[in-house]
This record gives sequence, structure tokens and C-alpha cells, in this order.
Amino acid sequence: MEDISMVHKETFVNLGFDTEQSDLRSSTGAGHRNSTLSSFKSRSVTYSWENIEVYAEEKRTNCFTRSPQVPEKILKNVTGCVGPGEFLAIMGASGAGKTTLLDCLTFRNTGKLKILGQRHLNGEAVNIETLARLSGYVQQNDLFIPTLTVKEHLKFQALLRMDEIFSYDERMGRVNEAIQELGLTKCMDTVIGHADISGGERKRLAFASETLTNPSLIFCDEPTSGLDSFMAYNIIQVLKTIALTGKTVVCSIHQPSSDVFDLFDRILLMAEGRTAFFGPVPDCLSFFSSQGLSCPSNYNPADFYIRTLATMAGDEAESKKKIAEICDVYESSEASRLVSATAKANSTNSNPKIQESDGNKVNNSPYKVSWFAQFKAVLWRSFITVIREPTVFKVKMIQTIFIAVMVALIFQGHALQFVSIRNIQGGFLILVSNATFIHIYGVVSVITNEIPTFLREHRIGMYRTDVYFLSKTLADLPSDFLLPFVFTLITYHAIGLNVLVARFFIACAIMILVTNAVTSFGYFVSCLISSTENAINSVTPLVTPLMYIGGFYIQNSAVPAYLDWMRYLSWFMYGNEALSINQWVGIQFNDTACPDGVCIGEHILNDYDYNPDFYYRDILGLCALIVGFRVLAFFALLRKTYGKD
Repeated sequence: MEDISMVHKETFVNLGFDTEQSDLRSSTGAGHRNSTLSSFKSRSVTYSWENIEVYAEEKRTNCFTRSPQVPEKILKNVTGCVGPGEFLAIMGASGAGKTTLLDCLTFRNTGKLKILGQRHLNGEAVNIETLARLSGYVQQNDLFIPTLTVKEHLKFQALLRMDEIFSYDERMGRVNEAIQELGLTKCMDTVIGHADISGGERKRLAFASETLTNPSLIFCDEPTSGLDSFMAYNIIQVLKTIALTGKTVVCSIHQPSSDVFDLFDRILLMAEGRTAFFGPVPDCLSFFSSQGLSCPSNYNPADFYIRTLATMAGDEAESKKKIAEICDVYESSEASRLVSATAKANSTNSNPKIQESDGNKVNNSPYKVSWFAQFKAVLWRSFITVIREPTVFKVKMIQTIFIAVMVALIFQGHALQFVSIRNIQGGFLILVSNATFIHIYGVVSVITNEIPTFLREHRIGMYRTDVYFLSKTLADLPSDFLLPFVFTLITYHAIGLNVLVARFFIACAIMILVTNAVTSFGYFVSCLISSTENAINSVTPLVTPLMYIGGFYIQNSAVPAYLDWMRYLSWFMYGNEALSINQWVGIQFNDTACPDGVCIGEHILNDYDYNPDFYYRDILGLCALIVGFRVLAFFALLRKTYGKD
């Protein structure tokens, strides 16, 4: 690989890739930093792409379609190359294709696209596994777990993204260096979700996450989006500094200021899916001037290029004609031939075409650490999330205590007697329904909000799906045990339930099982439905039928035969029947209101159509729901990791 680079060194220099200067920058940059990164040196990489063509997904024909529709061509024969120490900006008007090109180069968000062309890294055909090992990707939308502090987030990244050869102290040393290098010292102990961390600090935190492993190649999608001009300049300056250390930096950017534009080494202008110019920034002005398109003095060149290559409303035909002429001139220019020659020089592998369907299996991303190391790190973060997230623990605890006290006040004074049977059965409805609606909405909102972060982290090879799922399950267990116990403790004697101590603890155990069944169902809904809003809106229509056939409103034997199967999916039925059996078996009333003056618990159960012999069936049914819904939730989540964006 080194010999190939030396053979084509002259071509790189002609195109603006000063390889000796890049090596010097890399060595001097490393020499001035007393860093643990000296333990793992980044490789100098050259990334090239040739004749990239992108087609939108073909629409399926049907009996009403006269002829197959021609798929839309989004990118048209785009070729380019970027080398070590270079900072490349991909620019163009909205719809020019710059984001699509960046997605192609990073193997992301391309599930519905057909991609043709060649992509090579240091002369070898690149795939997503290789790229993930050597590159970092800062996306436009920052996804963080809001309950972590800045330092905790970087610690989590270091534990999972740095190779196993590094000790814990080396990882933490690298975290401290990243905090200092990117100016995050002031906010390192600030919780990310708080308003105290600014947009610029969030963006620098995203850079710090990607640079922890000292990647050779860094991609950024619209890094200045949503930032003011001062903060945008600071962010681009950070990227420029990274490039000066010998790394290869590629970013898409919409409309940079003149100060920001001056920081770029090379520029790729795109229009209508074609290349309008690729080369060193100073050469761009002369290229446009040669076509009679001179940039006015004291005018931002970036604005001039984007305006020139934009399709003007009301004058679309003339604008597209002008764009086509510019792109045609570039394709026949010396600059285009140099780019093609350089890209060709970097493609020594004879593998002709790369189909996206072969390279976009993002679930196969490599993992840097063992399963157990992944589990420890994700479990640590999951516990922090549960403790600090108000909707998961604090609010649910307040709700549990408040509602339990209200129930206790309403039922106060009821004793275990014949006339209280209906009230006690109503108390069971309160117990089970409260466990359902307090827990399920919290679970759904939290899990659906976390899934985008999980998918991003999983797809870059941080941890496995089973690691995340098991960690979340274990982190939720304490609250799923504590909250139903507290609610039952407060309401048990107020409702007038069985005074035997053993029956109290059995009732607590039943409520814990019900709560865990509810949580499992919440996991299933969250993993099946991506949108938080849609998942929450789906809870009520899914849960309500299960409650209606749970034995509270209609006897089990009265449920229509075609809906009878649904009872066995209802934790309401299992919980209600198990609580009733635990309450009434062994009870006997001698009361004039009883038939024949005597009433035993079995008669009460028979009146409500409950069978004492089904007690263990109900317990096993709740356990089966817990396991079954969790398994279904896991496979639903696993399916998302295999899906394409």
C-alpha cells in the first residue's frame, strides 16, 4: 500500500495533496501532545470514489400501471478523492445531492437507494466494517442520553469504542484529554439534558465522542446547523485543527460564511446530482471566471457558488441549462481529469461494483470489546438513566404514593366482612389497573426515546442488541419490584384484605408479577412502534380490551368464544383471579346476610366465576406473559437493527 502511494505521489501533489506536509503535520501534531494516543497511531488514509450513481427505489407496478416507472437518478457519475491532512467541504444548493453523496460514502441512510460505483480506501474496496474501524461520523442531529453528564458520556464512549488493549486508566486519560482539547472542561460535570450546556458545547461533545479513538477519517453532516456565525466558525476551526494532525476530514455544509469558507482546503460543488467543481478552494474562482461567472468583490464566494448553481423559481429551464453547461465544462476540464486519475490510482482492487445491498448490513459492525465489557458499561449507564430520569422513577414513585393514599382514604373503615365483598373486588381492579397505567406509559416514552440512540450506537459497533436489552431489563427491575410493593403496602389493610401475613406477601408478589408483565408489554409496544407519539397513542386501544375481559366487568364464562383466546393474554385476568383466590380461600363468614347464614370463600369465588384450582395457572400465566412479551420485544428490536434506514 505504501509503494502504491509513492508511485502516485506526483499525482497527489498536482491535485493539491501535499503528502510530505501532511506527514509533517501529523508528526508535529503528535509530538506537541503528551497523549495516550501515542499508544495507538492512526493510519494515513486516502478515500476515493468513482462514478457513483444513485437511483431512488423503483416503484412496484400493478395492474393499473401501464408501464414500469423509470427510477429517479439522484447522483450522476460523481468522482472524487481526498487524502490525509485535507479538509474537504461538500457544498451545493438544497437538493443538489450533497447529503446523498455523504450517505453513500459512509454507508448510512441508503436503504431505499440503489447505488452503483466504486469506493476505495488506500487502494482497497471499502466496506462498512472497515470504514467503521477507521472513521468517525458526526451526524447533523446529536443524539445523547440526556441524563448523563458530559464526562460520563465520554467515559461510556471510551469504555466501548477503544480497543481492549487499553487499560481503564488509559481510557480515562484519553477522556480527560478530549475534554481539554475540545474546550469542555467548564461543562464536563453538567448533565447533557440541562439547559446549561449550549449548542456549541453539544456539537463539540459530538466531535469528542468521535475523536476518542483517534480515527483516520472523519465525516461530518452539516456541523454548523443551528449555530450562530461565531459558534459555527469555532466548530469548523476544530475540524481544521483535526485535519492539520494528518487526518482526512470530509463534511457537508449548506451555506458557510466567508470566514468559515476560508478554512476549507478543498471543495466539492454539486448541482442537480452532478459535480460542478472539485479541487483546491483557490482554483474554484478561476474555474468560474473562465466561464464568465466572476465573483463580485467583497462577496462571500460560498454564497456566489451556491447562488450560481441554484435552480431559480420561475426560471427553472434556464437555470438547469446553465447548471448543465457548468457541469459539462468541468467534466471536460483538466481538473476533472486529475481527479479521475487520482481516484483511479487509489483503486488497485479489481472488484468492479459495490452494491449497497452487499455493504449496508450495519448490524455486522465490529465490536471493540467483549460481551461482558459491553454489558458492564451499558448496565452502568442504564442504572444512571433510571435513577436520574424523572419519568422513570421519581414521578412514578410520587404517583404511586399519592394514588395509594387516596385509595386508602376512600376505603378506610372497611373490614373483612360479607357486605364488603364487592368493595374488596373493586379494590383488586384498582390495584391491577393502577399498576398498568402508572408503569406502561413511562416505559413506552423512555424506550421509544432511547431507541434512535441505541440504533446509532449499535450500528457503529459499540454494543450488541442483547446487551442493551438485558441491561435495560435489569435496570428497571428495582422500580418494578419497589413500586408495586409500596402501593400494596399502603392500600392492603385499608381495602380490608386478608389479615394473614402470608397472604399479604403473596398479594405483594402477585402485584410485582403484574407490574413486570405490564413492563414487558410496554417494551413490546416500544420496540414494535418506532414513534413515541404513535406508541403512546396505541397503548389505550391495546390495553383496554385486555382490561374489559379481565373478569372485572364480565364473568370469564360469559366472554364470547371468538374472543376467549384474548383472556390468556390479559394480565388483568390472571392478576384479578390470583388476588381473589389468595383473598377468599379459607375465609368463612357467619352472617345473617349470607345464604343459609354461612358463606365460605369458595362460594364467593364461584359467584365471580373464579376457580381456586387455577391459582397456579394464573401465576404461571403472569410469568409466561413476562417472558413472552420480553422475547417478542427483543425480536422486534433485533428486527430494527437489521432494517435499513
